[in-house]
Amino acid sequence: MQDYYTRFQEAGAEVVALVVASLESVEGWCQRSAITYPMLADFERQVSKAYGVYNLENNGLAAPSVFIIAPDGHVAWSEIGEPSAQTILEHLP
Repeated sequence: MQDYYTRFQEAGAEVVALVVASLESVEGWCQRSAITYPMLADFERQVSKAYGVYNLENNGLAAPSVFIIAPDGHVAWSEIGEPSAQTILEHLP
């Protein structure tokens, strides 16, 4: 996502990643990987459970997935898995 972050912003979108980990782990990973987009810690798994992607692979993690949230707050498009950046760009409203 980092390589395409500017393209997403130019298309009027914001990238936010969610990781089932502690805040300290997420901060360290962002620093080591030079991630500049927002990355959130879902240590208590509330968000990943609410979106139905928690523990799908029986590993205690959120499954890789993408959600496009429309300005009015509804999910405009989603995919469980890791779609290409181009696919995501094509689904932006």
